[in-house]
Amino acid sequence: MARKPRLDRGRFLGAAAGAAAGAAFTPLAPGALARGGRNRGGDRLLPTSRLAVQLFTLRNRIATLGFEQVFRELAAIGYKWVEFAGYSAPDTGSPPDLGRLRGFLRRHRLKGIGSHIGVTQFRDNLTQVLDDAEALGLRYIGTASEPDQLFPAAERQTVDAYRRAAEAYNAFGAAAKARGMRFYHHNHSSEFAVVNGTRLYDVLMEETDPRLVFFQLDIFWAYVGATGAPAVTTPTGSKSWFPNFDPAELVWSQPERFPLFHAKDGVRTDLGAPTTFGWQFVDPGDGNVPLWELFNGLETDEHYYIVERDNHNFPGPAPPAGEPRNNAQLETARRGFEYLAGLRQQGEADDDHDD
Repeated sequence: MARKPRLDRGRFLGAAAGAAAGAAFTPLAPGALARGGRNRGGDRLLPTSRLAVQLFTLRNRIATLGFEQVFRELAAIGYKWVEFAGYSAPDTGSPPDLGRLRGFLRRHRLKGIGSHIGVTQFRDNLTQVLDDAEALGLRYIGTASEPDQLFPAAERQTVDAYRRAAEAYNAFGAAAKARGMRFYHHNHSSEFAVVNGTRLYDVLMEETDPRLVFFQLDIFWAYVGATGAPAVTTPTGSKSWFPNFDPAELVWSQPERFPLFHAKDGVRTDLGAPTTFGWQFVDPGDGNVPLWELFNGLETDEHYYIVERDNHNFPGPAPPAGEPRNNAQLETARRGFEYLAGLRQQGEADDDHDD
């Protein structure tokens, strides 16, 4: 398969940043922002057989209705895969009955692509973590914790901490590989900080064995950082974050290390509280994060694309816990699937039409 034409750094960051500026400080009406990459007339960009949803997106609905009802709804939307963020619900109990949970997956023709587990659980209960993943038939087992959470707070946000974390990750990866699975790391923002001229994420990638450790790029967190997260104070002092960082080039230069993506979107605004570096989460395709642009540089049948929305605080105040929030979470799953399934490839003739 020929590699798809890529958008250059200026277009990837500049065009979306311009959209962000235009949308900043204004209310976001449904459909107000262009859902980029749709209806371009090309072939489908992402195989629907590789679309998934992170179940954290639906956590209130699962807590109220249970896994089976939510799995039934996700299968009706068209999903084939789910990513776990915990295994307990009213219909699985606590501690969870994993045999029953896997039965729900089978009944609705779903599979588990992966699961987020706290990194200290890998350190302290590795066998149990892998036993649970194996019981559910997962292909990947990973963590969304910052790697340096393995160490005391005073030792975090340092190059040395990330080197030691990489050594631990290699061990986790070797244990997962021995069980027929792959270990992966999901980023937030702190991993991309630059300390004494060295980006911490680079340390993690360079010091881990590519045969044992894989990565799930959360595109929202990476892109928000790339366009200007603030400096922070850490045990090593103040530093700037994310200088000269391009999420697309990171992925395009070594795509084999990124089998999984979180397709997450947001809009830059001062409305609503709290914000995330001045951004609010929205459904995939409704915001300013250039998902389509990044995916166009990939062999898209070699990765999985996972819908996630961290919260529904925007637009307006968050709805109370219960059915209104549950409905919003299911609507995100539906709209996220439709957006990703509707993306079209960029052909050679399309390279310059977005100027």
